[in-house]
Amino acid sequence: MKVSQYAIIGLGRFGSSLGEELIRQGCEVLGIDKDDDVVDEMKDRLTHTVVADATDEEVLRSLGIRNVDCAVVSIGDDIQASIMAAILLKDLGVKLVVAKALSLLHGKVLERIGVDRVIFPERDMGVRVAHQLVSPNLLDYIELSKDYSIAELIVPHRFSGMSLKALDPRAKFGCSVVAINKKKGVIIAPS
Repeated sequence: MKVSQYAIIGLGRFGSSLGEELIRQGCEVLGIDKDDDVVDEMKDRLTHTVVADATDEEVLRSLGIRNVDCAVVSIGDDIQASIMAAILLKDLGVKLVVAKALSLLHGKVLERIGVDRVIFPERDMGVRVAHQLVSPNLLDYIELSKDYSIAELIVPHRFSGMSLKALDPRAKFGCSVVAINKKKGVIIAPS
């Protein structure tokens, strides 16, 4: 099995959580941050950590950044540093560059400079939590686009025991059931 190699620039709450989860999934993670204390705190949790300025091309080059499979820019409040790091990662040939945007305008700039995937973690989590608060049967929610989403729901008691044919969720609710999670396992594309 090939081990994926990631670099995470910015080890705040988002970056450190991302790095720890990638480690749990068997990936190698290089964590980069300008703050000595943050790097020291993460040194035993990630594969490698380094105190470095990710807006310095020579520093990134010396770290061999072009050899990672994916680099994630998760710099906190410094939009200029985020943009500069993303440009350098693209220029140095990183295969996949993902960047956390702090605002819609920041996201547009990141897209225009060629970032492969722009993420809005605070906005996305806010949307998910709002859906869960409004719908008590909703366990999880992922928005795929403006018109499509995937929702994991607890089946209301009034529908228990009904077949999908009898329930006809497409006609009655405008949705398709893509999987059913039962104690015996998950049924994909149930009929």
